[in-house]
Amino acid sequence: MTNNQQQTTNKQLTIRERSFYWGERTYVMGVLNVTPDSFSDGGEFDTPTTALAQAQYLVEAGADMIDIGGQSTRPGAEQISEAEELKRVLPVVEAIRSALSIPISVDTTRASVAEQAVLSGADLINDISGGTFDPNMLPVVAQLGVPIILMHIQGTPQTMQQLTDYKDLIGEIYEFLSQQIAAAVAAGIKRSHLIIDPGIGFAKTAEQNLEILRQLSTFTSLDVPILVGVSRKSFIGRILNQPDPKRRVWGTAAACCSAIASGADILRVHDVSEMGDVCKVADAIWRGLRSLSRSELSN
Repeated sequence: MTNNQQQTTNKQLTIRERSFYWGERTYVMGVLNVTPDSFSDGGEFDTPTTALAQAQYLVEAGADMIDIGGQSTRPGAEQISEAEELKRVLPVVEAIRSALSIPISVDTTRASVAEQAVLSGADLINDISGGTFDPNMLPVVAQLGVPIILMHIQGTPQTMQQLTDYKDLIGEIYEFLSQQIAAAVAAGIKRSHLIIDPGIGFAKTAEQNLEILRQLSTFTSLDVPILVGVSRKSFIGRILNQPDPKRRVWGTAAACCSAIASGADILRVHDVSEMGDVCKVADAIWRGLRSLSRSELSN
């Protein structure tokens, strides 16, 4: 992405002529896994043709951006090679960019994949390690001039569910995110290009996930947009006694509503149309007039 494709102010981010006004409404990031082994939709969209069809469906359903992942991050997932990740991700990014103008996020922890994806048409990076797995990630993102989502995790997807002991859950997540914001700025990334994610489901128990939702507003003092990813996750299945991730839509809706009430700016979801409706109603309740369109506000 070039600088003229993206403009920022403290409370606004514009990508490919789409403006995101933080605090006025909740935005929806549609999940597009191009993996054979993701927990709820692995193998469904792992070719450029099927991925493009799904991307078009997500856009029609109301997605504000699409997040493409070539490496499964479900608990216990095996790490794939860099070559395999590039093979999965780049053709999909190219296919979607050739057909759609929607902002594209790439879910990766590798700086090399981030760089190649942006050169192929992606617009932002979603790093589940918060920039810690690859020491080149933050400098490369700074050089590319694109936004990055910094998520909290302990360990790796293979080990994270054995690393759920915290003395101060919220305090430790807050400190990690604060440190990574500082590291990103020190690497040359604009603060207005930073988004944080407390990492629900990553090195957290079911009860810890609920506690993060209860205290999500704590993270608003970091003064960067907050992304929350609860879609179809196992803690919802545990509450509902529902083993099928695709049948956790109503539970996801409840968790998303809670996140919006506590200040979430972006929801990363599989069920875009349904969660889009949740956002509209929740925004009307908790954001009031700020959830109206800018044209409506001017009338």
